Order: sequence, then C-alpha cells, then structure tokens
Amino acid sequence: MDRRSLLAGRFIPRQPATTPFLVTTGLEPYPGPWEFAQAAHLLRRTTFAPTKAMLSAAVNQGLDATILQLFSPLPLPEPPIYFDTGDEPLIPPGAPWIDDPYSSEADLVQPRRRSLQSWTMQLIWQEGISIRENLCLFWHNHFAVDNNVEDPRLHYRYITTIRTQAWGNFRQLVKDITIDPCMLRFLNGNQNDEQSPNENYARELLELYTVGKGAAAGPGDYTTFTEQDVAAMARVLTGWVDTGYLTEDPAEAIGATFVPERHDPGAKQLSPRFNQAVLTDTGEQEYADLIDVIFAQPAVATHICRKLYRHFVYYKINEATEAQVIAPLAQLLIEQDYELEPVLQTLLRSTHFFDVLNLGPMIKHPLQFVVAPIKQTGIPLPEDQEERYHHGHQIYRLIAGMGMAYFDIPEVAGWKAYYQPPLYYRNWINAITLHQRSDVVRRLVTSGYTPGEVPLRMDPLAFLETLDNALEPVSMIAEIVQLLLPLHLELGQLVALKELLIPGLPDFEWTVEYGSYLADPTDDNLRQALASKLEDFFLGLFNMAEFHLS
Repeated sequence: MDRRSLLAGRFIPRQPATTPFLVTTGLEPYPGPWEFAQAAHLLRRTTFAPTKAMLSAAVNQGLDATILQLFSPLPLPEPPIYFDTGDEPLIPPGAPWIDDPYSSEADLVQPRRRSLQSWTMQLIWQEGISIRENLCLFWHNHFAVDNNVEDPRLHYRYITTIRTQAWGNFRQLVKDITIDPCMLRFLNGNQNDEQSPNENYARELLELYTVGKGAAAGPGDYTTFTEQDVAAMARVLTGWVDTGYLTEDPAEAIGATFVPERHDPGAKQLSPRFNQAVLTDTGEQEYADLIDVIFAQPAVATHICRKLYRHFVYYKINEATEAQVIAPLAQLLIEQDYELEPVLQTLLRSTHFFDVLNLGPMIKHPLQFVVAPIKQTGIPLPEDQEERYHHGHQIYRLIAGMGMAYFDIPEVAGWKAYYQPPLYYRNWINAITLHQRSDVVRRLVTSGYTPGEVPLRMDPLAFLETLDNALEPVSMIAEIVQLLLPLHLELGQLVALKELLIPGLPDFEWTVEYGSYLADPTDDNLRQALASKLEDFFLGLFNMAEFHLS
C-alpha cells in the first residue's frame, strides 16, 4: 500500500506521483501534541485493540506515563484449564493440565490444545495498557513453531519463555529459546548429536533469529555467515534433548537436558564472519558461549531492529529510514547490552513513530481485525469460566481460518506478512480472507456467534451508552470514527454513514428517537427500531477500507 496516495488529501498536501517518499524524522523525542489521535496511534500499535477507556486514560496521563504503563511488569497469568472435554471422565472441566501426564485411555492432546488456544485469546482480550501480548505475538512469529510439536504442554512452556523475556534481554531470550523443549522438537535439535549433526536449528539461528541472511558474497558465504558456520554451530549445539514429551509417566517432567555422550567435544572453527572464533568443549555451557560469539556481531542488532520496525511502524525501509532510524536504534541496542526495553521505548517515543506518514497505513492482521470490534464496542468477556473459554476459542477459530493460527505458523520464517516483499501486510488480504472478514463483522453485528450458552455478539445500544454524546448524530459518528478508524474520513464518507443511520431524515429525528429510548429503555419497539438502524450503520463502518487499517 502506497502511504502517500492513501493519505493524500487527508493529512498532507498532494505531491506529484514521481515525488520519492522522504523520511525526514528520526529517533529524537516526539515534541508534538498529545491528544486522542496520538494516544490512539500508540495503543493501536502496541496493543491489539484499544478501548475508549484505555484511550481516555492514556490521553489523561500523558505520553511518558503511558509508555511506562505499557512496560509495567506483570505477573505471569494463571495457567490454562480444561474447558471442552467431551465425555472423557479423566479430564474434568476446570482442572489445570500443564504438568499432567497423558493417558492411553483418553485423548488429552486436543482438549489441551483447545484450552491453550482459548487461554491465549482471553489474555489478548484482557490485555489492558500493556505491550506484553503484542510482543508475545512478535516473538512467536520470530521464533515460529507449529503443531507438529504435538504436546501442548511444550507450547505452553515455550510461550511462557517468551512472555518472561518479552521486553527483557534479547541475547538471553535467544539462549532460552535455543534449549526450549518446544524448539528442540520443532527444529530437530533433540536429534542433533556427535554422530549425526543436524543443522536445522543452527541455520535458522543465524538466518532468521540473529544476524540474518545477507547478500551472497561467494559460494556458501551470505555476508553475515557462511556454510562453515552452520556446520560448526550445529556441532556446538549437539547433546541437548527434551524430556517428558507426550509421556504417561507422572514422574517424567517436561524440560531440556544436556547429555554429554551425545555432545561433540572437538574444537569448532568459525569463519572470518565471526572473526574465526574457536569454540572448545565447555559442555552444557557451550551453546551459551556460541550465542555470545554471535551477539558480538553488529548484524544481530540491525536484523532485529528491522523486524521490530516492521512490526510496530511500517514494512518499507529505505535508505533514509535505515540511516535515521534503524542504524541508531541498532547502536542503542548494542550500547544497552541487548536490553530491549530502552530500545523499544526510544522507538515508541520518537518523532518518527508519530510521523503523520506512519498513522494508519498498516493492514490489520486477522487477530487485530477480529478482536477490534469485540473489544472496542464493549462486548464483555463472560464471567462464567467455561463460557469465557468458549468465547476465546471462537476467536481462535476465526483467526485460524484467516491464516493466523497461533502456535501453528505455516513457515519457519513466520507469517509472510512480516517478511515477504513486496506485499508484506497485504498478504493478509485476498478474495477469500476479505469475504471472511466481511462475514465476521456481519455476524458480530447481527446474529452473533454461539460457542456456548452466552452469545458473542455486539450490543450497539450498550456501546452508545459509553459515548460522550450519542444524542447528536454528527457528534456520535465523529466519536465512533475516531475510536474505530485510524484515518480521518472525507465529508462524503461521513454523510454516507449518517445516511445509513437515518436514511433521508434530518438529524433531529435521531435525537428524538434515541432520546425516547433513553427515557424508556424497556420499550421493545423502540429498541428494535434503533438496533436495526445501528446494525446498518456498523455494517457500513466495519466494511469500509479504513477499518482494515491500523
């Protein structure tokens, strides 16, 4: 999506089509106004769908306090529980399962998988002003895994590893992931031994997770690493295996262990890309020594800062962006010894982040698109524990159908929207997913979903009660648009929305009708008449191109 044509006439003067896109801002602290638009931009990029209450709090407390709240430490959430167990007597609803063994008498994998999926969606639904769940998604995409690792207990530990270090130390996170049981399974690290070295993880450690793959500089030389490095690093990583996978033994815990007999004790010579470093046998510490060697290369900081930029700002990185944003951000990461929080805060406080060209050009991924109308219109998470699990899993099924199955990423490099040029975010949209998106908002606004006893459905009249002035249609529409859309609408679009609400009628007709309802909310005829108008209005709004943007 070309941001200049998208935003032309809305925020900036029209320019000739041949005018190059110019980046004129950098990491200097943002000096401009802090109002609803700026708060909404920050929270749209750092959370999944900011509510009016979240935005009001952010505006009132200011940019600095909001940034601090986004990074405020949180306790780990309570673990997931069973909720959808069928007729299995061995798995009562409400029981935790993350440490429990399996049984040949019951299928425990699928109920546990559904539980983990729903639990994750609930955490996003209840995220508040915190960047943690958004960063969990970022790191999950960075260190992608899938359901070929069949034991959901491993996925739970993997995402807990990520959640613990979400904005902690990047080097430590790579160390933790390297011997994480789920990753050992996913990239065959558990099969890597002295007799049969397996290069899968070593290759992705370099190409995807740390230095990135540069331009070919010769046979087997990718500028940032070589095939010699892949082979040598695979030898370094020998000896690690996971334990407890799908076990029926209650005494066998899930974890990772180092088996000295499987480890290659010989010297490992790296290429000049890593200053010809030699790693000698330090046993179970050798993997960490290797990662320290890798992180001595500045390419690590540059690679991860580019990925963070594409996640939080925009996918296009030109020479000016590289010079004014990526390079100084990478240098800061190195100076901070790979601590992520100060780097992320610098980016999110920057003039570049709040540059008008970065407001609204990002296409919502499926999770944002589904969660936004749910959270932002105030659909409540049910109080009943089983019902909330049903609702969470309904959200999961919807996003999985659009190609964004959490814990089951189709490519080791992550979702294509984050790495595949030239489309990037536009990979989320095609004829099939566009129809699915339209169907999701139609169902939420009209009949709703019934995953359990409590329907998952928008109550537009309840939503109107949260607005500042729902009696006056122009003010009401302006407030709704400001909350739900990242871009200003043209006058003609606003008029069209009002026409959906009160077709062919003067504004005061809405004031009278809604005022009558407020005076007697028990009048079913009034309620149904207003609900019908609001259905048309929200269907029109949710099907606008602008609603697909963030």
